[in-house]
Amino acid sequence: MAARALPARRALGDGAVGAPVAVSIDTGAWPAFDRASVRFLARAATLSAVLLLALAVTTDARAYGTSLVFLNGVAVPVSFNDGDSFRVHAGEFNGSQCRLTGYNTLESFGPAHQWGTWHPYELYVISKMATVNGVRGTWHCTTEGARDGYGRLLVECPDLIMSQISRGFAHAYQPDDTPARPEFIRAQEEAIRQRRGMWAHGVPDYVMTSVHSLSEDPGRPFHYNRLISTHDGHTESYRHRETYGECEWVCNREMRADEAAVARAARGMRERLGDRVADWQNFHLLEFARRFARTGELPAYLTGLSQPPILLELTAARDRGELGPPRQARGSCMLYVDFERRYGTLRAPCLHEHGTVPPDVVEAP
Repeated sequence: MAARALPARRALGDGAVGAPVAVSIDTGAWPAFDRASVRFLARAATLSAVLLLALAVTTDARAYGTSLVFLNGVAVPVSFNDGDSFRVHAGEFNGSQCRLTGYNTLESFGPAHQWGTWHPYELYVISKMATVNGVRGTWHCTTEGARDGYGRLLVECPDLIMSQISRGFAHAYQPDDTPARPEFIRAQEEAIRQRRGMWAHGVPDYVMTSVHSLSEDPGRPFHYNRLISTHDGHTESYRHRETYGECEWVCNREMRADEAAVARAARGMRERLGDRVADWQNFHLLEFARRFARTGELPAYLTGLSQPPILLELTAARDRGELGPPRQARGSCMLYVDFERRYGTLRAPCLHEHGTVPPDVVEAP
């Protein structure tokens, strides 16, 4: 499969068009990417360009090697697998594969994501930049020893979370219906406003982060595709009994609320309900209004004395026609490839070189 030319029209970050690449000696800072540098990265047949860039801006020799992390106060070497996981090589948790909580980076096994006007390979480059960003820093992390369903040690690294999210290399993530921490949401909102990283060319309501096919286990009553809100980081599952073919693009059809109406409803709650909503931050009120406009329901975590007046307020706003009907729109897409076909000699053909695009995406010449 011949390498294809990719759109060379965009910058990944918020650097000025035509400005030189600013190489920083601060290991906590990334350069401002101009269009020429992004074109160089996106057109590369391999990811060697990303590695060369990392070496050029890193002031030590650790790029894509072993990094130092303080885990529960003890300095240990780790090796990053991708932007949100690493393996520990010493100390109490030596040998543990770790899933870093609080955020999610894009899949790094190939060009598997698409939304807005992004080409999947460009988002693939961003996933690799998230890994490089993790490698370049020295982070402070904690764990209580809990593990996820895959046996990975759950570790939180707040400084790394803020670094990844603020650069647009990751998005805030909670594995359930509850919102992410306010500081992570604020960092993401700023990254979106500045069109950094993955937000430079479109912001879906939800980022699709995993896709499962009925063929994986036909005996299960349902399978799910995981969707993470770009508004507050909560997770929703699209349940289905669909069978996906290898290298099939699966796209989310979002029901989007009128954001201007949502903002008005949130301001109305703040003004009219006063102390009864004092414990909720603005992004909570926005999500309450957004969820009610989309589904007629409120989040399950909204309980206590504030729930009845919020429900009455939003019901009245809906009955007055102030929330408006939701509209359907194309959201994010993800490529379906079984785990065993993502790596090595069995790697699916759609993951080679620049990969493929969803059928409704027109590639630039």
